[in-house]
Amino acid sequence: MENHAKKTWKSTTAGVLSIVAGSLTIGLGLLVALSGSILSGILAAVEVPRIAFLIPLPVFGILAAPLVVLGTIAIIGGVQAIKRTSWPLALAGAICALVPPPVGILGVLAIVFVVLGRDEFA
Repeated sequence: MENHAKKTWKSTTAGVLSIVAGSLTIGLGLLVALSGSILSGILAAVEVPRIAFLIPLPVFGILAAPLVVLGTIAIIGGVQAIKRTSWPLALAGAICALVPPPVGILGVLAIVFVVLGRDEFA
């Protein structure tokens, strides 16, 4: 079934905002993971007991994994918003773009534009 609704800037803008927020979130997640690796290396270099230098890896990994997952969902949702194919996935992506807080304003705007452009989706 083809969508005959008028295409406006709202869905495209929401998609771009979600993709930018998702990319920043993934970048932050990778930075957190890298920080854990660097800290483990530093602890190994100063010769702390064997088990102690391994502790930062899972701790930082637990912090980084959700950021990467949320960023990925935000990017996928942003693509769906630009293509106007799946409103629920576009909305989910915009919601995932709320995290982390500095990037959250992009997510708020993405949510607003996805909701306003609801009738543009197939």
